Amino acid sequence: MSAEEYQRIADTVAADIAAGRLRPGDRLPTQRAFARAHLIANSTATRVYRELARRGLTVGEVGRGTYVRAAQHAPGPALAEPSAPGDGAARVNLELNYPVVPEQSALLAAGLAPLLRPDALEAALRPVAPAGTPAARRAAAALLTGAGLRPDPRHLRFAGNGRQAMAGALASLVPPGERLGVEAFTYPMAKGIAARLGITLVPLATDEEGLRPDAVRAAHRAAPLRALYVQPTLHNPLGTTMSADRRHALAATLAELDLWAVEDAIWAFLHTPDGPADDPAAAARPPLAALAPDRVILVDSLSKRLAPGLTVGLVLAPGSHTDRLDAALRSGGWTATGFALEACTRWMTDGSLERIVAAKRTDAAARQALVTERLAGFSVRADPRAYFAWWELPGRWRAETFLAAAARRGIAVTPAAAFAVAAEGTQGAGPAPNAVRIALAGPPRELLSEALATLAALAHGAPDDSLPE
Repeated sequence: MSAEEYQRIADTVAADIAAGRLRPGDRLPTQRAFARAHLIANSTATRVYRELARRGLTVGEVGRGTYVRAAQHAPGPALAEPSAPGDGAARVNLELNYPVVPEQSALLAAGLAPLLRPDALEAALRPVAPAGTPAARRAAAALLTGAGLRPDPRHLRFAGNGRQAMAGALASLVPPGERLGVEAFTYPMAKGIAARLGITLVPLATDEEGLRPDAVRAAHRAAPLRALYVQPTLHNPLGTTMSADRRHALAATLAELDLWAVEDAIWAFLHTPDGPADDPAAAARPPLAALAPDRVILVDSLSKRLAPGLTVGLVLAPGSHTDRLDAALRSGGWTATGFALEACTRWMTDGSLERIVAAKRTDAAARQALVTERLAGFSVRADPRAYFAWWELPGRWRAETFLAAAARRGIAVTPAAAFAVAAEGTQGAGPAPNAVRIALAGPPRELLSEALATLAALAHGAPDDSLPE
């Protein structure tokens, strides 16, 4: 058979993969069976399978066979020249933060294998209540234990992801039309959730340590707040982490004003006492949930630790509040699925999660080192352990102009206005500085380095220089 003939057969299989008739994970016939089905020699079938593997369409596993491989994502565009509007060039996405490390897929696959036995799978496909399973509660309690926090497994609840956990917590605390105090710059998803729940956001002043207790008291005196939403550790987007003293002061303020708080700890797993810029007091920074256990609902998630496609949100609430939280999670349709909960429980207990988290801590530090190198001389605020950085642009740049200029070079960043909270009675975002947040987790490190260099060169120039000719 000619070379063109075996390539033609490979093209036919490739077309089936592209059309979805063969899907990632499907097992191809043995080479002998493939040869019989196509009336070709075994040696020709071997050449077809070799060609499919060369194209990156299949992967062979010793002793198991040949499988269709998941599609490989393109690394991104060249960044030397601005892309023309409408040219369809892909962007280097520095907006979204979904950290992935090379070893995680193999670790997750190993944990899933026992779950795919028919008996285990049948149990995992059953619906679960917000309280999950005893094994899941024990695993989550162990995961959250540390720095003065010793969760009671009975008080843990599960949502489909971190956003749903946040929505359930807020819905259980703040009725529609009531006021929720938030940091003046906050996670945009919290803004979206509040809008859908009919909750009024009240921006509160912060400083280099985060939310100021005096700002909470002043806002509450002006008109009562029902609760706070706060990010004490690795605040997104500013990267600040509250000191132990500030945490104690904020916990005392909650007691003084009889206020509740939702504590967002989703990025806190990256903050460790042995971090490169830490101090001896860092290990003594307990979560608010440890300092005010009767007034704080702690929200966490496994999406950043593991992967965004299969995750579970964690909610730790005071025992007196779990019934209301259960009702909110059920009514919103925000409970976790049985399969995801069982899979994540296995990953929490078999060591996979711990190893993936360690790899992501190393990865985040390496990416922050690129920020330090490439954006040297600029005003950048970032924790050396975080997957994001806050960049205050040179005075000649407006954030919107810089955003557009970066997009023409194939790079997407997020303007400060996306995080700003509007004052009551006003429309749109609150006042925002000429700053952007850079999400570091998405592109490969080499591409991230190149993108940061491109942004630095852009910022060194004048806005007029960025206009297309």
